[in-house]
Amino acid sequence: MEKVLGIGGLFFRARDPAGLALWYRDHLGVALVPSDYTVSPWKQEAGPTAFAPFAQDSDYFGDPGKSWMINFRVRDLDAIAGELKAAGIAVTIDPTRYPNGRFARLHDPEGNPIELWQPEP
Repeated sequence: MEKVLGIGGLFFRARDPAGLALWYRDHLGVALVPSDYTVSPWKQEAGPTAFAPFAQDSDYFGDPGKSWMINFRVRDLDAIAGELKAAGIAVTIDPTRYPNGRFARLHDPEGNPIELWQPEP
């Protein structure tokens, strides 16, 4: 069976698409979508990716009005959490160390949940 190779994009609606794209660029390092084909798009590092549909009534995302959450892999959870906090962004680090790594939660300016994951080596 032929399989997909990975996620090629994440597309979602936003009240302020341009402003939100800049927030993700400025605070998480996600490059803007190029305006032409001469510029390379954001390239993520190879690594594990969880693809997990959740039950409609799950409270894992927080706000029941949100139907998606993105999880970004990070190299140093404490460092990025410190930078985000210094920029005035609320970040909650889960104190539990799980077999697959450490996690933190934050929200973008439109209230969308974001999970940061530092995988175990």
